[in-house]
Amino acid sequence: MPINTPTILTFIRIVIIPLILLVFYIPDKYVCSAFSNGIASMLFILAAFTDWLDGWLARRLNQSTLFGSFLDPVADKLIVCASLIVLLELDRVSALVVLIIIGREIFISALREWMARIDAEDIIAVHKLGKLKTLVQMIAIPCLFYGEPILHVYFFKIGSILISLASILTLLSMFFYIKCSWPSLNSKCCPNENIDN
Repeated sequence: MPINTPTILTFIRIVIIPLILLVFYIPDKYVCSAFSNGIASMLFILAAFTDWLDGWLARRLNQSTLFGSFLDPVADKLIVCASLIVLLELDRVSALVVLIIIGREIFISALREWMARIDAEDIIAVHKLGKLKTLVQMIAIPCLFYGEPILHVYFFKIGSILISLASILTLLSMFFYIKCSWPSLNSKCCPNENIDN
C-alpha cells in the first residue's frame, strides 16, 4: 500500500469522523453545547480543507495513486454520511434530506462499479454538477453543526437553506449520471454472470 502525503491527509480525514461523533457524546456537565458545536464545526472544516489539500498535493507533487483515488472518495462519503446522521440525531436536518444524500451516494457508487465492469467508467466521470453539490454540502454541514448566530449571521438558517439546495443538486446530479450511463446500461448485460443480491 503506497503511503504518501496526500494519502496521510486522507487518513486524517477518516480519523476525524469518530472525533466528531465523540464531541457530542461528552456529558453536558463537562462541556457546554456551544463548545461541542464549535469543535464539531471546526473538525469538519479541517476535514474539508484536507480534502482540498490532498488533491492539490497529489497533482502538485505528482503523487496520484490508484489507492489514493479509491480512498479519497470513500473518506469524503464517510465523513459526509456520518455528519448527516449526527445532525439527524440532533434534529438539525430532516430525515428526507439525509435519505436523499446518502441514498444517492450508495446508488452512484453502485453505478460506477457497474460501469467499471463494462469498461465504461469514463462516461460517468465526476461532473461539475457533482462538484457543486459537494461544495454546497461542505459549507452547509459546518453551519448546521455550529448553529449559533454571530453578529446577526444565523448559521443554522444558512446551513438549512444550503443543505436543502444540496439535496436538490444531489438529485439533479444523480439524474445526470443516469442519463449519461443509460445507453451503456441498456446495451450491456451479463447473463452468465452470478449477481449478488
